[in-house]
Amino acid sequence: MPDFAKVLLIENQPLTRIGVRTVIAGESDIELVGEADNASEGFSRFLELRPDVTILGLRFPDSCSIDDLENYFKADPKAKIIVLAEHAGDAEISRALKKGAAGYICKDVERDELLKAIRTVATGKKYIPADIAQILSENIGKEELTQTEETVLRMIVGGMSNKEIAFALDVSENTVKTHNQNIFGKIGVSDRTSAATTAIKRGLVRVDL
Repeated sequence: MPDFAKVLLIENQPLTRIGVRTVIAGESDIELVGEADNASEGFSRFLELRPDVTILGLRFPDSCSIDDLENYFKADPKAKIIVLAEHAGDAEISRALKKGAAGYICKDVERDELLKAIRTVATGKKYIPADIAQILSENIGKEELTQTEETVLRMIVGGMSNKEIAFALDVSENTVKTHNQNIFGKIGVSDRTSAATTAIKRGLVRVDL
């Protein structure tokens, strides 16, 4: 790890920012050099400050940070980014890591683990807490949904019936039922309610709360 790690925090929940700020304040080898409470300001501060480690909230009212990671790495291919999420959904974790995130932690992370994550990522290594690594391992090898299946699953989560989905996609209800069965098989459920619950839990679809 560098002798001194400069950290930028981009997160829209004030209490979370206060918590991270408080934890870092007591450390002699880590300094919180900047904060932002929205995605656009956060990226501007990243360009301005060039931090050693960026802690980036997963979701903002107008964006999902996984989609924004590419911009960070275009600006700085060596950027070290820890994604900070409300919950651990394996699909979101996988997407974040594939996009280049160096770490993924949840907002209920313990103080010591947060500091360990920052210090580990600052050295150029990746950091995934044991509980999140377990979630990932449980779903390794499962077949990914197609783009159409993701769309159908998102509509199921949104409460749409097969008939409504068929109308929206301009396909037959039988085609929708086929998509449903394929989705159920891939995510290991047997009905629409379980599919919706599993989709939210695993982060298979984005739900803006």
